[in-house]
Amino acid sequence: MGKSLFFISWTLLCCCWTTQAEIFTSIGQMTDLIYTEKELVQSLREYIKAEESKLAAVKSWANKLDALTRVSTSDPEGYLAHPVNAYKLMKRLNTEWSELESLVLENPSDGFISNMSIHRQYFPDEEDETGAAKALMRLQDTYQLDSEAFSKGKLPGVQYNAILTVDDCYDMGKTAYNDGDYYHAVLWMQQSLKQLDAGEDAVVSKADILDYLSYSVYQMGDLPRAIELTRRLVAIEPGHQRAGGNLRYFERLLSKQLIEMNQSYQPPSEEPIQLGTYSRPQDHLPERESYEALCRGEGLQMNEARRSRLFCRYHDGNRNPRLLLKPMKEEDEWDSPYIVRYLDMLSNEEIAKIKELAKPRLARATVRDPKTGVLTTANYRVSKSAWLEEEDDIVIARVNQRIEDITGLTVTTAELLQVANYGVGGQYEPHFDFSRKDEPDAFKRLGTGNRVATFLNYMSDVEAGGATVFPDFGAAIWPRKGTAVFWYNLFKSGEGDYRTRHAACPVLVGSKWVSNKWIHERGQEFRRPCGLTEVD
Repeated sequence: MGKSLFFISWTLLCCCWTTQAEIFTSIGQMTDLIYTEKELVQSLREYIKAEESKLAAVKSWANKLDALTRVSTSDPEGYLAHPVNAYKLMKRLNTEWSELESLVLENPSDGFISNMSIHRQYFPDEEDETGAAKALMRLQDTYQLDSEAFSKGKLPGVQYNAILTVDDCYDMGKTAYNDGDYYHAVLWMQQSLKQLDAGEDAVVSKADILDYLSYSVYQMGDLPRAIELTRRLVAIEPGHQRAGGNLRYFERLLSKQLIEMNQSYQPPSEEPIQLGTYSRPQDHLPERESYEALCRGEGLQMNEARRSRLFCRYHDGNRNPRLLLKPMKEEDEWDSPYIVRYLDMLSNEEIAKIKELAKPRLARATVRDPKTGVLTTANYRVSKSAWLEEEDDIVIARVNQRIEDITGLTVTTAELLQVANYGVGGQYEPHFDFSRKDEPDAFKRLGTGNRVATFLNYMSDVEAGGATVFPDFGAAIWPRKGTAVFWYNLFKSGEGDYRTRHAACPVLVGSKWVSNKWIHERGQEFRRPCGLTEVD
């Protein structure tokens, strides 16, 4: 009972309920929106059918009354001389025109509006849309995708019938602009302008695009091109409220710079702005370039000599009874630090059950603030996660037991099984799984010590992207459904192995499902004895 209450309290500690804006970071949950949209389309068609039926009835009334009024107005007195006609006129004006009024006032949209109102509470909001736009820019940066290829749905090794219109590209650029991200604002406003110049239809005007583009280019420090773009804007819209003033300001600023640097004016390049024209601003991540290169499959450090020392074998967990008849297939992924992959770790049926249990509980994944030790959401970890315990289903108990059998480490003091689903641009930037000395003791309240090891299950294949990479030593491990990878975060001395800083690369195409078990120090004293030196 005590153990159960402990796990429940830890689950509540590690899972934070999300706001509406955090819902759509999981492909597993976004699939529900596909079916919602299908239902709304069907409701829309029913509304159109009802409107057409109503219009047909009104037309029928109009045709009948038109014929009657032609006869009655040709000889009003003669028409009313017949008592039947007089009666029918009274009847029409008193009853039938009221019925027609009711028909016209009838609103077939009520059902559609009601359906919309029911579903609207689950719709993405403005913050969700902004998050999705930023996710596309993150993918653009990580995988070095130019805006034109992106707008045509051309991704590495994949061709989808998914295009971005002029207005889509403009909205992407505006999202970046409003965030002070002029680098991406330039790329997407330029693409929007290019597609508009090519003759695509759009709601947005060329003047609006040039307005944002010229100022963003100025912010990137390219005054000659900013002046040229602003001149184009003035030519299109001479009375633009900002263009004239901006142009004069840009020209004075450029003149001053040329005088100070004793240079002559160089006309702006006629080459279109594209990926690489301007330098991407630096951010908080020191290993950004190496991390993203590994995500693209570049910069791998395993040479052939080292690779030749990697082997595969059957693993019986030191003659563990549960593995003797069916040993695990084990493959070396890396030599130092040692990372191993296990094949057929999870069956398709087990994966399906774990997903089924996790989906209703998925919430925005949290990280522990290194300064305060408090769990919070962060832009560098974009996924949804849930925590599952053995009491939830026999499958969870079986998976936990299997992890213990394979690793030889007790999972009694391990954290619950965490399930994560990465959606559009889902990622987890370089981080450590273990607690460092310079941060609050993240696991003190657990009383189980630091995270000694990580056991990571891949529960889906990923069409593109989504690798687990280790920037420190240049390793990239690609998801393979049903397999798992294992590594130690701590040396035998208990010191952290800082080489194990790793990341989950953004998912480019597909949906990435993983589950992991963080194994703690307590209980491992006789299973993994301490080493004598700091790096044992």
